[in-house]
Formats: sequence, C-alpha cells, structure tokens
Amino acid sequence: MDEVVKIINDIKSGNIKPIYFLMGEEPYYIDKLTEYIEQNVLQEHERDFNQTILYGRDVTIEDVIGTAKRFPMMSDKQVVVVREAQELARTIENLDSYVLNPQPTTVLVIAFKYKMLDKRKKLIKSVAKNGLLFESKKMYDNQVGTWVSRVLQSRGYSIEPKANVMLVEFLGNDLSRISNEINKLQIILSKGSQITAKDIEVNIGISKDFNFFELQNALGSKNQLKAYQIAQYFAENPKDNPLVVITSQVFNFFVKLLKYHGLKDRNPKNVASVLGVNIYFLKDYDLALRNYPMKKVSSIVATLRNIDVKSKGVGSNAIPNHDLLKEMLVKIFN
Repeated sequence: MDEVVKIINDIKSGNIKPIYFLMGEEPYYIDKLTEYIEQNVLQEHERDFNQTILYGRDVTIEDVIGTAKRFPMMSDKQVVVVREAQELARTIENLDSYVLNPQPTTVLVIAFKYKMLDKRKKLIKSVAKNGLLFESKKMYDNQVGTWVSRVLQSRGYSIEPKANVMLVEFLGNDLSRISNEINKLQIILSKGSQITAKDIEVNIGISKDFNFFELQNALGSKNQLKAYQIAQYFAENPKDNPLVVITSQVFNFFVKLLKYHGLKDRNPKNVASVLGVNIYFLKDYDLALRNYPMKKVSSIVATLRNIDVKSKGVGSNAIPNHDLLKEMLVKIFN
C-alpha cells in the first residue's frame, strides 16, 4: 500500500515513467494504479485522441508496440493501457525491444494480472531500468484485517474488531470484493462513523449470530448448544458456508491454540503477534486455553485433518456436509 501511495505521489508531482509494468496475483492494486493513470496523466480534453485502451486477448505485442510508438496529438503525452496483459504471456518478452528504447512521449501501462514473471527475464530487467515495475502480491489472511482498518481510516471511518473479523471471514482476502462492500457502507454511513457488526449484518448480509467468529467463540467456551445451532445454519446455507472453508478455519483456530499452549512468553502483545490475531480477541483464546488441554488440542488437530480429507470427498462415500459438521463437533467436544 505504501508503494502504491509513493507511485501516485510521483505521478502527481510530474515524475511520470514511460512504462508501468504492473504484475502480480492480487489484481486490486493493479486495477487501482491503472485507473489512476487513466484518469490523471492526461487532462479530460486530451483523452479522446491520446488515450488508448487495449485488451490482451484482442491484440498482439506488435500492435502494442505500434500504438506506443505513435506521437500524441495536440498534447505532450499519450497514454496506452494494455488491460488483461496476461493474455499475452507467451509473447510478452517481445516487448523488450520497445522497453529498451521507449517513446518518451508515451506512457505505456501493462496490467499483467494474476501472474508474476520471472525477474531474471530480460524484459523485467529492462522495465526496472527504463520504467517502473510494480509487484502486487496476494495478501495473507492475517494481514487483511489491518488493511481494512487502514483503508477505512484513510477514508475517515473506523471499524469495531468484531465487524472487521466478520468482513474478512466472509470475503476472505479478495481485496476488490472487500473494497466494493466498503464503498457500499460509505454511501449509507456518514463520514466519521464506526462500522459495527450490525452494519455488516444489515448491509452486507452476513449474520452476526451465525458466522465463523461466533462458531469459534462457541467452540472456545464449550457452548455446545450454540455450536450445533451455528453448524445447522451452515449446513442449510452451504453456498455461503462451504465445509472445506469451515474446516480450514476451525483447524487454524486449534493450531493457534496449540501454539499458545507452547508459548513461554504469554505477554498479551507477544501472544497476539505470534498467533496473528487482534489483541481484542485474546480473551477468547484464554478461555479456550483453559477449556482444552494441550493433549486434547493435539487430538482435535489430528481429527480435523481427517474431517478435511472427508470434506474433499476422499474416502467418505459422499457423506453429507451436515453429518460431517456434526462429526467434527462431536469429536471436538468429547
């Protein structure tokens, strides 16, 4: 995110590169930088004749080079954007001849999404020398919550920890989806608001009572009735609550609990850092630590590996998800 801000600030100050090669598994920042260049390098009246949008599936590298070599009309620069450039992966190296000697009046943007090119390739070295290479790496799940808080803070909002967990749990690490949902909340809520779990439930459709956060809470506190109610809800709504994802989340919870058992330094800040959780939720882990001895946690982790295999259809003879969920809870609580 800091690198994105720097690139945008450089463009604002007039430090514009002739080539922007944007690549990586996370499309969100590639799209954001592409949109920013499209909207800000040229003035509105210059764009009709001097801004060209190409799509990788419809053009060749030779088309891209030919377009980039044109001169602008009644403007100091032209902008050429190649969206979905990953469609040109087989011939992308042929762009090197242009990158070695780019047209100084052209700003060429290559949006190469979902993939990373080998940095040892000649093209990448040429881009790093004559333009700007941006790598958009997929964000780890345990980083997304912090990202959500930072994005909201930059927009004049805050979010309560439970609401943050619900949002990330429901949408995963898909930054584009999360951003879209945040945009919806901004339309509804006034600037300066704190986004609550109720806001998430009402406006995004995530149940504040039947989600993984609540299941984790029920498991940690050994509230069997609540855990079975949530499992029933998950079984009745399998599209929004795939068993493979639930099993993975429960597995991660108990793995973190196993780590907690092994920690010598149980200072809250250290525990939160090692487990990769918000310090706000440590009380839930403290309760689970008391309820599940280390030997039991190890047994649960082994059980969850077996459930995970079954949830993927291996050796389970198509056991219904509801039965697998019940089996998981029975073995955790017994």
